[in-house]
Amino acid sequence: MSDEARDGLDGLSGLDRTLHEPARLQIMAHLYILEAADFLFLLRRTGLTKGNLSSHVRKLEESGYVEVEKKFVDRHPVTTYALTEAGRAAFGAYRDTILEALGALVDPAGSH
Repeated sequence: MSDEARDGLDGLSGLDRTLHEPARLQIMAHLYILEAADFLFLLRRTGLTKGNLSSHVRKLEESGYVEVEKKFVDRHPVTTYALTEAGRAAFGAYRDTILEALGALVDPAGSH
């Protein structure tokens, strides 16, 4: 194994476990490319149940990665989520680590 591949794979051990969970990773990925998203949008896009989405967003909020805004629009409650600066930085670092690790891998059969 090359030093580059070893270094890339070693970086995986430092992945943020909060982000590495698939449901939270999906939520973070949507918020990373959007300025903000409401609960119903994330519910539809992730396929999570209401309770599961709420639970994962709460964990991200507790970690300081997501900010939650609750308001009323035409007398209906609307909950909107956005990444904090810390959340945007954490997701960027996570993405870079994954890309570096995958980029360092060489197919032993010589094909891609």
